[in-house]
Amino acid sequence: MARVCQITGKKPMTGNSVSHSNIKTKRRFLPNLQKKRFFFAEEDRWITLKVSTDALRTINKNGLASVVKGLRADGEKI
Repeated sequence: MARVCQITGKKPMTGNSVSHSNIKTKRRFLPNLQKKRFFFAEEDRWITLKVSTDALRTINKNGLASVVKGLRADGEKI
């Protein structure tokens, strides 16, 4: 699986590393992804998601059930 958040869809970005002498070289900004297990009480089972830390805050705010419902509506297999 690629470095993509399953909830927010965050992917690596590209940019420049800029040295003291202002020489620019290409670099990648990787999202802060964590592999996390959640207990999905509605189905009485554990699910594992690859999520960014921003997505963890979304799950805390909206609840796991609504997030999973949205993922399934988008066609994600959970």
